[in-house]
Formats: sequence, structure tokens, C-alpha cells
Amino acid sequence: MKGLIVSLMLMLALGVIPATAAKRSETMRVQINKEKRFPKSKLSIRFVELVEDSRCPVDTNCIWAGNAKIKIRVSRSGRSQELTLDTNGQHQAATAEGYSIKLISLIPAPRSNIRINRNGYVATFEAVKLSR
Repeated sequence: MKGLIVSLMLMLALGVIPATAAKRSETMRVQINKEKRFPKSKLSIRFVELVEDSRCPVDTNCIWAGNAKIKIRVSRSGRSQELTLDTNGQHQAATAEGYSIKLISLIPAPRSNIRINRNGYVATFEAVKLSR
């Protein structure tokens, strides 16, 4: 019985570790041509450019979901690095300044009958501190 209680307490303690590691991530929305800073990490992201947007319009049926590609500038402590991220595929995330930066979403989604103003895009990013 005592062994069972110790095992349960150990499982509960180990179950908390992943939850605290998840708290090290931050999310933020940035409009194109704007820059924002993650409050905890002091990491800044500037949404520099929409390189392409070939995503399938939400009101149509496509064989492929398509992809949007954006360019960002990540800065911290006076250093900066440019990254290109995709909404789909293997380049959704990249590392810079000790963080993994992931493109979570890009809005607005294309529609077949509406032309999107290039200054209207907003990207949502997640930054996760990489362990050393």
C-alpha cells in the first residue's frame, strides 16, 4: 500500500514537469509592417513581408490546401535575424536568438470573390525558449 502511494505521488510530480515547460511559450499577433515584443522574453518580431499566398480560398474545394509564405525579422538584445516561415510544410518554425518561432496562423483567409488588401494580413506567432 505504501509503495502504491509513493508511486502515485511520483507520477503526479513527474506529470507536473511537462506542464511547467509548456508555460515557457508565448503567443502574439503581429500585423504586416508592424513590430511587437513578447513581454516575458523581450524578443521582438517584425512582420516584414507577405512573400506569397497560394492558400485555397475557404469557399472553394481544392486538391491542395496551398501555402502562404511570410518574411519576419526577429530581434533581441540589439541583434536581429530574418526568417521565412510557411503556413504549411516543413518551414512553419525556425530558430532565432535562442527561441523556436512558429507561425501559428495567418489571417485573413483567402476567399474566391474578395481581393485581400496586402496591408491587412495579421500573423500569430508562438515563441518557445530553447533549453540549453
